[in-house]
Parts: sequence; C-alpha cells; structure tokens
Amino acid sequence: MSNLSELLARKAALEQQILEAQREQRSQAIAQVRALMTEHGLTLADLGTRAAAAPRKSAGGSGKVAAKYRNTATGDSWSGRGLKPNWLKAALAGGAALDDFKV
Repeated sequence: MSNLSELLARKAALEQQILEAQREQRSQAIAQVRALMTEHGLTLADLGTRAAAAPRKSAGGSGKVAAKYRNTATGDSWSGRGLKPNWLKAALAGGAALDDFKV
C-alpha cells in the first residue's frame, strides 16, 4: 500500500498530464478550424459571432422604473410592476378606480 505523499505526487502528475492533454487538444481543434476556414474562404464575420465580445448586462434589475400610479394625497407611488401596494389596494377596495391614480 502506498503512503499519502506518494498518492498526492501521482495525483499532481496526473493533473499536469490532463492539463497538457487539454492544451494539446485545444490547439489541434484551433488548427482544424483555421484550416477549414482557409479552405472555404471564411472569416469570423461569416460565422455570425463577434470575437471576444464583451459580456452583456442582464436586463433584469437595471434600476428604478418610473411611477405609473401616484396617490396625490400622500405622495405614494407605484410603478405598476409587482404586487399592488397596500395604499392602492385599500383605495381600490374603497371604490376608487385604478385610472384615478394614473400619472
């Protein structure tokens, strides 16, 4: 039975071999793609992608949204997104119309 230090040394050697094999496969794949592109006269623009494009910002959570409804008596407002606020629920329950609060 091998001791721990020998096993760790083998593990490190295997991890290094894996990295080298991955690098080799990647460079072979790049060479194949370049050869095919040259053979067929293709450019990066023909692929319909942008090389090293900057990551896009997500659409959600990108800041405040303008208020669509406002209670003129209290100044409370609601953007129309998410759950209705309590002040609006109470006003609607009291007989007011949603259009009464449109900004």
